[in-house]
Amino acid sequence: HQIRNTLKYVPEKDRKAFARDLKTIYQAANEEDGRKALDHVTAKWQDKYPRAMKRWYDNWDAICPIFKFLAEVRKVIYTTNAIESLNASYRKLNRQRSVFPSDQALLKALYLSTFEATKKWTMPLRNWGVIYGEFQIMYEGRLPD
Repeated sequence: HQIRNTLKYVPEKDRKAFARDLKTIYQAANEEDGRKALDHVTAKWQDKYPRAMKRWYDNWDAICPIFKFLAEVRKVIYTTNAIESLNASYRKLNRQRSVFPSDQALLKALYLSTFEATKKWTMPLRNWGVIYGEFQIMYEGRLPD
């Protein structure tokens, strides 16, 4: 969402080049390199789009923990396709029925919508073994073996 919110300040003609430069930030090897990339991108685009990078500096404390993870894990974290798919199925449910007779009925409808949405998720994550191993190390005792 950080990337999407940044790109809304950039016109279509520069969006691809700007997005390519943003990639150097969140794909940096560590926090120090990420901060250098952030400063470089800001310096490059500051004259043309002075407000575009402000949120990166404002939110740096929330962004920088991602650098503790391996590159494979980071990709899973910043890829939101599954989440957006799930939210779309919830919006569809809400458009079809705007009133539910009880809280229980709403919970059942959300459960069924979630169940149907997960049927579409057939592609395994690339390097899942490495990613899961990293999560087991970082969150020891919180994940099943």
